[in-house]
Amino acid sequence: MNNDNAIRQAADWIRDADGLLITAGAGMGVDSGLPDFRGTEGFWRAYPALRHHGFSFEDMANPSGFASNPHLSWGFY
Repeated sequence: MNNDNAIRQAADWIRDADGLLITAGAGMGVDSGLPDFRGTEGFWRAYPALRHHGFSFEDMANPSGFASNPHLSWGFY
């Protein structure tokens, strides 16, 4: 399939779709001016109670966090 046919096929699929889901990685948000999530001053600020008690994003977002403190880890997620 040449490039023009591939583009036409993709356009047909989009036109005929019942819905469209667009996903993007963190890089697009950061490039648009949003703070990153894991950075020390990023969206992590949305979890002030955990930060207040000295927990980092990495403390919560890993298997050992679940093993050592499942209640907080489930609350985080």
